[in-house]
Amino acid sequence: MDTDAVPLSLPAPDALRARLPALSQIESQVRVALAEDLGSGDLTAALLPAQQRSRVELITREAAILSGGAWFEAVFRLLDPAVTLQWEAQDGAPIHPGQRLCVLTGPTRALLTGERTAMNYLQTLSGTATRAGRYAAAVAGLPVRVLDTRKTLPGLRLQQKYAVLCGGCHNHRIGLYDAILIKENHILAAGSIPAALAAARTGNPSVTIQIEVENLAELAQALAAGATLILLDNFSLNDLRQAVALTAGRAQLEASGGIDLSTIRAIAATGVDRISVGDLTKDVTAVDLSMRFV
Repeated sequence: MDTDAVPLSLPAPDALRARLPALSQIESQVRVALAEDLGSGDLTAALLPAQQRSRVELITREAAILSGGAWFEAVFRLLDPAVTLQWEAQDGAPIHPGQRLCVLTGPTRALLTGERTAMNYLQTLSGTATRAGRYAAAVAGLPVRVLDTRKTLPGLRLQQKYAVLCGGCHNHRIGLYDAILIKENHILAAGSIPAALAAARTGNPSVTIQIEVENLAELAQALAAGATLILLDNFSLNDLRQAVALTAGRAQLEASGGIDLSTIRAIAATGVDRISVGDLTKDVTAVDLSMRFV
């Protein structure tokens, strides 16, 4: 993610602000979302006088972790820079039912036109952060990192990756371009685990290389070939424990495959270093928020 400074009124911990995409990326994403909803113009908002102004409060109806303020802000900034916004909660913070999150003031037309697009971002990303928060809490006290995957909603990759951080979990690779993950079909195409690893190392001296194995025998092959980051795909708890013992610190181990809130604590307790969970981003439930005109 780009660490360019983002001039927002959104209060957020410095660590999270540093992980926001560049302002140009945020606004590009929001323009696409607005075009999808706005088309040739908001026929209903146009019924109101252009000079009319309003004050709006954003309220949460349920407990959650807030995320997505940068995209929420960008919607109204792009529609009409005369809209002002004052936050009363910050990204990454727990919020409770009935809490006021922010106050918006400005042209009524812009407030009405941007309401749904802005809410879609904030509800979805807060839902992602809230789910990530549950997973982070489930492994609290254990020396393991819970990571997301590429199983994100189409068009929301960077947004959901940011929301995962707001919830206290971590990012795996962003896409196919920033790290190598050698999976079963790559190994079959290359001919063997050692051959796949050798091919990955050729011409990629500074790129993270991870290889997936499906049993303890393949783990032994990967270790013998010098793998330093290994994904254990759908291992049983007993096999995870054996994998940790066999590896003895020679590589970082990541458990993956069908993991949910009911199983993650036991998996973390086996001693693996990382756990990747597609459920963080692919089965998100939007948080119930409301924009109320005052």
